[in-house]
Amino acid sequence: MIRALWTSATGMQAQQLTIDTIANNLANVNTGGFKKNRAEFQDLMYETLRAPGAPIAGSQVPSGIQVGHGVRTVSTQRDLGGGSLKNTNAPLDMAIEGNGFFQVALPSGETVYTRAGSFQMNSDGDIVTSDGYRLMPDISIPGDSMGISIESDGTVSVMQPGQSAASQVGVIDLALFPNPGGLASMGRNLFKETDASGTATAGSPGQDGRGTIAQGFIEMSNVSVVDEMVQMIVTQRAYELNAKSIQSADQMMSQANNLKR
Repeated sequence: MIRALWTSATGMQAQQLTIDTIANNLANVNTGGFKKNRAEFQDLMYETLRAPGAPIAGSQVPSGIQVGHGVRTVSTQRDLGGGSLKNTNAPLDMAIEGNGFFQVALPSGETVYTRAGSFQMNSDGDIVTSDGYRLMPDISIPGDSMGISIESDGTVSVMQPGQSAASQVGVIDLALFPNPGGLASMGRNLFKETDASGTATAGSPGQDGRGTIAQGFIEMSNVSVVDEMVQMIVTQRAYELNAKSIQSADQMMSQANNLKR
């Protein structure tokens, strides 16, 4: 009976973490560049009362007796599927159509990565995030620019007074990772390189598997509200069933304790 109590408790803890993950996905349903997560689990160790294949009376046990001890969380897997594109017509809004990440420099000098392409311009003319972190490679927009054009290959050009043609001021690179699912989430729509993700390789959009850049668009979250609501119902029912298992084990223990009465 005691085994059932602890086993069901691990099930309730696992479903609680699933609900926490779903809640975070739904909270970020309108967060630009957000990638949804899902919790993944493994069964715990088994108590072997009779090993499969054990010899018995000149023969072998075909299946044996093993009793599991519940479930544990092993990872939260990030879904890097693309989100829908929202047309903003803002000249510094950019969406990545395909693979890759924008490179952003923190005040410490560390380079981090993002899919959120809602950029702005600071007082020095640098392209920055809403938190003021500079887009890398550093691109400075002249203060007298009359228009900004960003091509699908990342080329940034501006129109200035007295010029008949646009002049190029920089090129935006995108970063790829051997295992983008291994990136560490930092919050603020930023990801950090880890040993699991591998080292970033920067290059031009549209080359070597990198996506292209769409100016005037932002990539929305890839969270599907319907899918998350269905998963929430399934998780809630699983939580209830584990709670019922604890209740049933408790009732069986109570009956065993009352046998002498």
